[in-house]
Amino acid sequence: MESTLFSLAHGFAIAFQPDNLWYAFLGCLVGTLVGVLPGIGPLSGISILLPVTFGLDATQAVIMLAGIYYGSQYGGSTTSILMRIPGEASSVMTCIDGNAMAKKGRAGAALCIAAVGSWVAGTFGVIALTVVAPPLATIALKFGPPEYTALLILGLIFLAYMSSSSLVRTLLMACIGLMLGMIGIDNMTGHFRYSFNLTELGDGIGIVPVAVGLFGLGEILATPSHKVIGEVIAPKFRELWPSRKEWNQSFWPIGRGTLLGFIIGIIPGSAHIISSFLSYALERRVSKNPEEFGHGAVAGVAGPESANNSASTGAFVPMLALGIPTGPIPAVLMGALMVHGVSPGPQLVTDHPDVFWGFVASMYVGNLMLLALNLPLVGLFVTVLRIPYAYLYPLIIMFCIIGVYEVNHSIVDVWIMLIMGVLGYALRKFSFDPAPLVLGLVIAPIFEQSLRQSLIMSNGNYLIFFSRPISAGLLIVCIVLLAMSAMTFILKRKDWRDKLAEAEAGEAQQ
Repeated sequence: MESTLFSLAHGFAIAFQPDNLWYAFLGCLVGTLVGVLPGIGPLSGISILLPVTFGLDATQAVIMLAGIYYGSQYGGSTTSILMRIPGEASSVMTCIDGNAMAKKGRAGAALCIAAVGSWVAGTFGVIALTVVAPPLATIALKFGPPEYTALLILGLIFLAYMSSSSLVRTLLMACIGLMLGMIGIDNMTGHFRYSFNLTELGDGIGIVPVAVGLFGLGEILATPSHKVIGEVIAPKFRELWPSRKEWNQSFWPIGRGTLLGFIIGIIPGSAHIISSFLSYALERRVSKNPEEFGHGAVAGVAGPESANNSASTGAFVPMLALGIPTGPIPAVLMGALMVHGVSPGPQLVTDHPDVFWGFVASMYVGNLMLLALNLPLVGLFVTVLRIPYAYLYPLIIMFCIIGVYEVNHSIVDVWIMLIMGVLGYALRKFSFDPAPLVLGLVIAPIFEQSLRQSLIMSNGNYLIFFSRPISAGLLIVCIVLLAMSAMTFILKRKDWRDKLAEAEAGEAQQ
């Protein structure tokens, strides 16, 4: 514990450097705006701004991008409360009671409770990250290639199992990402593969053009303009402070949401989205007045907003300690670190202590910045919401193209981004989630290397994965998850056939 406190003190020395403070502030401000603007979201925002970080060092880059991530969780509540439009997917539940409070004249109180709940949850999440990540990384150092391969497979299958779309569709997207990750020079043999004789693809398809295309361009193409305009309720600054009764009603929901969110954040999947839904359901169940939910219940704002912020911090634990991204946003952040020559995983704490501890300390500072930003600048964010769609989104597309080109000065990257933008639009139209594709692309090099190293160790015998206790245990969990998913699918088909048979029997009787 003493060494952890010493390392954290070193991290604060890095975080308080003027340059790092500026990038933390910039990330928080941009993240809040990303959360406020409907139709963009943190994944699109991080993807669009990823090219901007290539002139920075690894510490500054991850501080800024992480600020955008947890800042967007704060900002998403603003449009949910003031316009009943979720600026970010995890703010869907805040719309219900937050906007109801606004219509009762308590918009300021709802915004204040959302901001304070987010700050408490974010701070708790960072403290837990400080305590949990280093020992977890120490345990992970004992993993060999077979254990790492099994862990990556489990991460993919768990993500697919927790996904809102079907397991088959999610795994299909992940497999496409893994295949795209094989383009370029083979690290083990030096063979040039699947490159279509384009020398620019020697290093493989970059995470930047794929992420910007799928989530920046694809999201903009798929967002109809009528969804991003609406009536804005503008609260006055003096109305921001909640009453004593509202503070009392929000105290326990903030605590429960914080704890629930962090635990869910560690699990693979869209943690910040799942946690807000679960927190809302929990608060409704434990409430003495469940009938108030949907009509301006304070707990319906405090719980979900705390949960999504705590979950977004919890998602950094497996990413930093194990090198396993638990969702698309940690995957893009992990890709950004890899581009800067820093590999997330068990060696990160020991090999790059400045990056790890500087990042952790910057999150303490960032959460305070967000609290200071969100309440006084509500009026500014309301003004931003009134920018016409026709002006805002073409500018974002222009920044996407310029940003991607500036990374490698490669027109091939721009074409990849444009192709991925059209693909992202098409996937959304056919109800496919593009997020697992990015996840597959990011982990493809690590997965391929650990798989091939495992097979070299065993002379090509796949039983090596079942002969080692840890890898065997992880693969058994994978098999159980797949079996549970198959059973759910079979039961749904049976229910559907039974209902069809009942309907046909009813028609025959008539």
